[in-house]
Amino acid sequence: MGAQIFFDNYSPAGDLVVAACCFMIFVLLATSYVNKTKVFAIYLNIVGFLLAAALSNVFYHNLYTRITDGNYVAVYILRVFFHAILFSNLLLYVVYIVELQRLERDKRIPIILIAATIYLTVIVVDIVTTINGAGFRLDASGVKVSGMNIFLCGYVAFVVLIVSIIIIFRKRLYKRVMTGFYGTIAISFWVLYMQGVHGQSSFTVASFLFPTIAMLYLIHSNPYDIEIGAISVRALEDMVQYNYKRGRELILMSLYLPDFDMEGKTFPKEVQEVIRRFSSEFFKEAVLFRISNGHIILVAKTSLNANYGERITNILEAFYAEYEKYRYDYKIVMGTSIEEISRKNEYVSFIRSIHQSMKMNQVHFVEEKDETAFKEYEYILAELADIYAKKDLEDERVLAYCQPVYHLKTGKYDTAEALMRLKLPKLGIVYPDKFISLAEDNGFIHVLTEIILHKTCREIKRLLEAGYELNRISVNISALEMRDEAFVSDVSRIIRDSAIPEEKIAMEITESRSDQDFMVLKRIIEQLKQKGILFYLDDFGTGYSNMERILELPFDIIKFDRSLVIASDANERSEKMVGSLAGMFAELQYSVLYEGVETEGDEMRCAHMSANYLQGYKYSRPVPISELRHFFSMAE
Repeated sequence: MGAQIFFDNYSPAGDLVVAACCFMIFVLLATSYVNKTKVFAIYLNIVGFLLAAALSNVFYHNLYTRITDGNYVAVYILRVFFHAILFSNLLLYVVYIVELQRLERDKRIPIILIAATIYLTVIVVDIVTTINGAGFRLDASGVKVSGMNIFLCGYVAFVVLIVSIIIIFRKRLYKRVMTGFYGTIAISFWVLYMQGVHGQSSFTVASFLFPTIAMLYLIHSNPYDIEIGAISVRALEDMVQYNYKRGRELILMSLYLPDFDMEGKTFPKEVQEVIRRFSSEFFKEAVLFRISNGHIILVAKTSLNANYGERITNILEAFYAEYEKYRYDYKIVMGTSIEEISRKNEYVSFIRSIHQSMKMNQVHFVEEKDETAFKEYEYILAELADIYAKKDLEDERVLAYCQPVYHLKTGKYDTAEALMRLKLPKLGIVYPDKFISLAEDNGFIHVLTEIILHKTCREIKRLLEAGYELNRISVNISALEMRDEAFVSDVSRIIRDSAIPEEKIAMEITESRSDQDFMVLKRIIEQLKQKGILFYLDDFGTGYSNMERILELPFDIIKFDRSLVIASDANERSEKMVGSLAGMFAELQYSVLYEGVETEGDEMRCAHMSANYLQGYKYSRPVPISELRHFFSMAE
């Protein structure tokens, strides 16, 4: 009868649900990608102790009901063991939070000592009070006799410590994460309170489950992109670090599709289907990571893919077959992990550095020289970041060069194009192909433009004061920097401060594919043209050209790319096509400038194809801007 009375306030349902939830967490962790950090290792132990606590509680109550001789020693031992597991779980909570907040050693050690003291005190007192009868005990008939509730005291002490840590170091945790912990702790208290009100003991372990679930969701969740099955770049960094520490080699395959690497863009459904299939079909246990909208990286362990060379051949053959269907531009980089890059965990930057020198629709297999080139890439990026941070318009690392432009009508050089070079201590002169796209990708381009515009304006003023005939000098502008609301005011301020006529400055812009950029571009051109600034459409004839948009934008000069100069020399038909295009622009009152003119034949052909201006090596290579005076004539 006594055993039944004691057992009536406990049902194994709560603990069995906790055990099921723990198994569910382990299944989810095994089938998803989780950052395998030190914090995660502690979390696994927390779940493990929670599972052990739930099962031991069921076992301990079940054992009690089977005792018929009144000897409850085994029950006492199991109960102390059960409490030890629960308080081990609380101790791990403290260690988890301390590690999560990355507390310094002088702050971490006192907290761990306090937690360990509480832990040991509770366990010792629980054992002593159980032995001397001051705590939990059962009378001869098996009925529980009230005594000192050491469990509640220890539980409250740990909760106070945990809440105190979170409050004291609250600035080290994101506010929403902190709120999540508070919420789950409050739920745990409420469950224990309601259990006490109803004289129950079935949900003690369950109250520990809620913070554990919160940890999984707030800290360790790394959801898949359900469209293509990819996970985040942060997970890539974790995978690299985890395998590097264990000396495991990885295979990395990067696919970059620039058509989709824009805000708001996503892969079309047919491409998503191909990516999902590729990520699981060719390599064992491969993991797909999404770096940006148009950039994905597939990673697999070489130990699981011994014949990875053959697998790479197969995946490329399959890719080429898909490319023939959709014809989206791509860049593919493939290779195995490199010790130095793995140690620094810089594969995303490493691959992007390789992209800089790749042409579209190429596959690049990583070589030793790529690592050397990457060091140069990192150095240039660091210098660009420093230039950006200092925002010094006189920065000596940014050099203004110019290429004079020949005016066919006057037979003189009276305009030029300003060009940028970097002069860096470790590399010397660095050409635009190595730093312009890097500056654009990292948000540094506008400061470079400001510097080159300032130095160009300064030289224009010197030339005008010296009496040279100068119509204008053009400066290249990136469509990306025009998104900055301060662009117009920045440009106007620099020209105004230089005290030169605004019409002496022109701007060269490459057409953008983005609808958003087009509207911004149109508005800015209209605003600056009101000040007298002329605009060139740069690189006409390369890649994408939308005639309707070109005609809608108020350009003054259309700059034909060298590729059209070369094409016009292929045959009579090609020359007529290029000439017709140029003639159309001329009739619409645009001036036509051909760049890349290198020979007498180029010059003669362009002159017959409605040219107003010619630019190229036939007249001059780019020279320091101070040397322009050797080409310009004195004003009459």
